[in-house]
Amino acid sequence: MARKYSKGAAAKVKRAMKKRKAGTLKSGRSGKKVKSRKQAIAIGLSEARKEGKKVPKKTAKKKTAKKSKRKSSKK
Repeated sequence: MARKYSKGAAAKVKRAMKKRKAGTLKSGRSGKKVKSRKQAIAIGLSEARKEGKKVPKKTAKKKTAKKSKRKSSKK
């Protein structure tokens, strides 16, 4: 079976995790320090995607049922 993520992508994630542990990893827009392990992985994969490494596409967000609730409450 083929690798899901390339070795280059794995290296990017590893680098992001090391930076997070050192306390120097910052998020994109706000520039705040990243504390979450999941967020550090996401940053590493995002950087790998930008460089064209083999990384699966992002999964689509699930739609919430807020709109349907609003419509039913107005009637």
